Order: sequence, then C-alpha cells, then structure tokens
Amino acid sequence: MTRRSRGGWRAPRCKELVFGAALASVAAPVATLGLTAAATDARAFDFFGLFGDKKPEPSADAVTYEVSFEADGHRSLASAMQNASTLYRLRKDAPPDGMALAQRAAIDLAPLVDAMWAEGFYDAAVSIDVAGVRMQLPVSEATLQAAGRAASAMRGRQVVPVTVSVDPGEQYTLSSVAVKDAQGRMLTGAELPPNVLKIGDGDPARAGDLRAASARAVDWYRAQSYPLAKGVDIGATVNHDTRTMAATIVVSPGQMAPIGEVEVRNAGGARPGAGPTVDPRVIRSFIYLEPGEPYSPKKLADTRRSLTQLPILGGVRVTTPDRLDAEGRIPVFVDVTERLPRVIGFSAGYSTVDGPNVRAYWEHRNLFGGAEQLRLEGSIFVAPRNDGTRRKGVADLNEGDFGGRFRATFIKPALGGTRNDLIVEAMAERDRTGGDRYGGYTVRDVQATASIRHRISDVFSVQGGLKVERGQTSDVLSSIDYTLVGTPVSVTYDSTDNPLDATRGFKVVASATPYPSFLGSTVNFTEGKLTASTYYAVDEDARIVLAGRVTLGMLGGPKLSDIPANHRFYAGGAASVRGYRLNSLGPQDGRFGFVVGGRSLLTVNLEARIKITDTIGVVPFFDAGNAFESTTPHLKDKLYKAAGIGLRYYTPIGPIRADFAFPLDRRKGDRPVSMYISIGQSF
Repeated sequence: MTRRSRGGWRAPRCKELVFGAALASVAAPVATLGLTAAATDARAFDFFGLFGDKKPEPSADAVTYEVSFEADGHRSLASAMQNASTLYRLRKDAPPDGMALAQRAAIDLAPLVDAMWAEGFYDAAVSIDVAGVRMQLPVSEATLQAAGRAASAMRGRQVVPVTVSVDPGEQYTLSSVAVKDAQGRMLTGAELPPNVLKIGDGDPARAGDLRAASARAVDWYRAQSYPLAKGVDIGATVNHDTRTMAATIVVSPGQMAPIGEVEVRNAGGARPGAGPTVDPRVIRSFIYLEPGEPYSPKKLADTRRSLTQLPILGGVRVTTPDRLDAEGRIPVFVDVTERLPRVIGFSAGYSTVDGPNVRAYWEHRNLFGGAEQLRLEGSIFVAPRNDGTRRKGVADLNEGDFGGRFRATFIKPALGGTRNDLIVEAMAERDRTGGDRYGGYTVRDVQATASIRHRISDVFSVQGGLKVERGQTSDVLSSIDYTLVGTPVSVTYDSTDNPLDATRGFKVVASATPYPSFLGSTVNFTEGKLTASTYYAVDEDARIVLAGRVTLGMLGGPKLSDIPANHRFYAGGAASVRGYRLNSLGPQDGRFGFVVGGRSLLTVNLEARIKITDTIGVVPFFDAGNAFESTTPHLKDKLYKAAGIGLRYYTPIGPIRADFAFPLDRRKGDRPVSMYISIGQSF
C-alpha cells in the first residue's frame, strides 16, 4: 500500500491506492468553459454572463496577470482545472510582487493534480508557466525565484501571462465495482440491485462518479425505509499496467425503521424576539406523516412542500436524528419560522395589445392567529374598444375606456384543526374584451363564492361550495342581465415538484358548476372544465424537461345567445394559444365576423424546456386550440396552431420567461409575432 502524495509526480506503479477521504474532498463541479479560459474581471452589467471578462490592465501597484487553461483538447479537464485553481479564484486580487504570484502558482500545482486524478487521469502531468518560466512538482527554489523575477520585471508594463497546462495521458477505467457493508460483507444483488449504482466495468474511473454511486446506494436504502443508511468509505486499487481501477464502495444500511413521533417546533421569528403566533393545530393539519408508517425521504420532502402552502411560514425544515427511539422508530422534527404577517404590493405594466394597467394589493397572512389569509387586490386598466372605433392617443380616452377589478379573498385553513379549509372570495369588475376586428364583450358583475376544501393528502383535494353572481354582459349576439346561483365543485391532484418550474409529476384540475333555476338562476346552464398537465425530466438533473397540457371545456344549457358572454369559452392569448390575441379564437357571428365564444373548448400546449446553462434556457413550443359551437369539441373543426421559441432566465424565485410566438394560421389582423414576458413557466 502506498500513501497518496499531494505532489505533482506521476502516480507510482503500486498495486493498491486507498483514497476514500480524498475522493470526497476533490470535488470539481463542471462549469461551462472552452479549452482556453481567460481569468479576468467580470464585465460590468453582464447580467446573463454572456460577454465574458474584460482584459486586465497593467498596474504599478501590483502584478496583474491573466490565466488560461490548456488541456490538450479535453474540455471537461479545462473546466476541472479552473474549478481547482487558486490562481483563477484570486485573479481579481493581483499579488503585490512577482514572488507572491510565483508562490500562488506553486500552491496551485497539487490541487490541480488532484483534480486530474479525480477525473481518472492518474498519469497526468501538470505544469504552470509564469511569465515564460515553467513550474512543475516538485518546485525547486531556483525555479520559484526565476518565476518571481520574470513576473516582477513585467510589473507596470504588461499583464503577466500565466498558462496552466496538462498532459493528461490515458484515462483509467473501472475494472470492477464492489459494494460492501460496514462489516466487510459483500452485498448481493438482492440486497442492492446493480442498476442502482449506474456505473460498472469499463466506465471512466472518475472520483465524482464513485461518490455519486455511493450516494445513490445510500438513497436507495433510505427509500426502502432504512433511515440511518450512510456512506462509510470509497476504496480503490489502481493498476498502472492495465490503466484500470478496482473500486470498493462501503455503505452502512443500518436498521429498517418506521416513522416515529412527529414533533413540530415553531421558532416564531416574524419579528426580532417574537415567539410563535400560529396555532400549532393548523401546522399539524398540513403534516400527513403518521407514526408507524414506512419511512422514506420523499415523505419528508412532501411534508416540507405541504407546509409551504401556509403563506405565514417563511422557513420549513424537516429532519431526523441519527438514532432510533426506544421503540425502534425514527423520530421526525419539523422546524418552522414565521414571516411578517402583513405585506403590500404594487405593479404597473404596459402591453402593446392591452394598454397600460396598474395593480395593488394588501395581504395579512395571520389575521386571527390561525394562519388566516386575507388579501385585498385592486387593478385599473385601459380596456380595448370593441365598437369599431380606435383610440388615437391619450387625449382620446374617455371614461368608458377604463376597466377595473376588485377582489377580496379570505382563507381559514384547518377548521377546528381538521384538514378542511374555508375559502371565501368576492369580486367586482368592469371589463371589456376584444378589440381590432375580433369584437368582444363588455361585462359588469359582482360575485361571491364560499367553499370548503378538504385535503385528502398533500397532493389530492376536493372542494365544493356556493356561488352567487349578478351581472350584465353585452356583445354582438345579445345583452343579458343575469343572476346566477351555482354550486361549484372541483377535484385537484397535483404531484408536481415546483409550482413555478415543474420538472416532474402531473397536475389535474377538474371543475363543474351547475346554475339551476330552482336556486334562483335566471339562466339555467352547467359549465365544466378539465385541465391536465404533465412534466417529464429526460435526464437526472432535469436539464431537459418535456411538458404538455390539455384543456377541455364544455357548456350545457340554452342557446348560446342566452348564456352570458363572460361564461362562454374562448381561445387565444398567453395562457391559451400563444400568437393569437386574447379571446380572439372561437365561433363568430354571421354578420360582422366577431368572435362570440363557444360551448366547448380544446387547447393543447407542448414545450421542451432545455437548460443551456444553470441560469439560461430555451423553450421551443407548439400550441393549438379553438372554441367550438358544439357542446363537445369536434376535432374535424379547425384548430388554430402556433409555434415559437422562449427564453428563460432562472432565478431563485422562479424563471423569468420571454416567449415569441408565431401564428401558423394567421388571419387578417393577426400579428406576425407576439411576445409574452412573465415570471414562472407558461404552465
């Protein structure tokens, strides 16, 4: 056995090399990098990181330098060297003299060799040229002095060139991968399926791959209700004659155990020194873990996601200790912190299609101490004209051009500590849709809804209630003063992993609202809608995600002209078929060709969400849909189609998106391209 050195010499021709700890320490996340990467100051205002670095300037006060990496055509090795390099990390902090730069380079050599070993290149030779003086391990004092003098001679006159080079040699491969428990017993395929590791004979002998295989083995055991499973060591025997490695991964599965007692700990934290204010029964109602059920990390993650539905909670941690309780179960600790209860917001926007708008809201997240949410929201906007006239400017605005909407929402979660939530909503609006040649409708209405939502699980809920609406609509078909009293019911199943940027799972929302005359409705009809979306990550890191959504709508009742215009179905717009104006797709009247809405709706949306970097992505998409005269969609009728490309900038709060849509069935008045900007994915 030979102890691993941190020197730059070629690995000795030993038969065994143990470096379990080193494998865990030589982490090298891969960055996007060319074969030659310049190390300079970041360009100002380079928000997306697309413009690289500007050139450093010579300085009389320090030895400025520029570092590049050469890896003989190996892009990943250039990346690995950059990530391991102190020269690169400190490139903006120029050393005071040439000797300091030379010493910085000498310190870099050992970590760079480690980085090559981590990539499976155990014969790699690394060198660093400082101002034309080559340094290799072991670095002699004479070489160090020579590099220091050469760098000092350039001070104030020019930027010192520093080149990090590697002759990688041949990449070693794995000859075998064995998995043992902490007692040294070989784990059989029945105890740990071989496909869990995702590495095997012939694969590159990379440290990162072995660490990932160890982590996958631990994750597999934990998913099988072994909560204390952990990785113990990674050993390897390197054969330099055959350039192969025999690896041994050591894991400790521990004992199979169920969920134990669940303890909720509320640290408060809404204000400095403030204690908890939320009723603990409310928090517990959003926890679906039960003592005695099988343990799994997914259940802990689902618990955290469920609790984040309470807006008053700003932080949620779900953890387990490193030992079982006296009954052989694993306790669960849920730590939460509270946010400030009150929040206000304001936004202003302008659309080339819909004009300017302003919106403001006030929200209380813990009104009575039970995580009650009260939100008051109002907006004012310039509504499109649908009477055939056009606005010529600001001076041409009149009172009828303005629309507004006021909405109040109250949510009382966990009634009596149960999994039933009370939801009360009220809205008053004056709106007008359409514009250009598409017609549209005008609506003035007030409505109120009271519902009870029952949470069956963290992903499945049902809801039912009573809705009252009083309003007036007018369009080219009819003018209707109506009163509606309905009983809306809905079912929601949502297993997606992120509401703003889902990468896995699916979501289904089905709703139906009958408005029977015996409850007081002046128009007797029923409306139903179904929206189903699914998300599939092609790769493990979800850098490519395929997403699809289908929306179906149906109306049953009297003739179309008797149904209020705001309850008919329309297609087109940012949330429907991009590329076509909002509500511009659907049946038309026979006289003016205005869109009057339909009895049914069908839209289909397909996207491929592709991450180019960790923050930049592109999304090619295809949309199709229409509204129809019949009660159910007829595929023989025309579906309007659009294609486009979207850009995504990923932030901690969700992706910022810009979609460019091109209508494929362009009509007179349709724009050749439409742009949509928002936060969050389109669906």
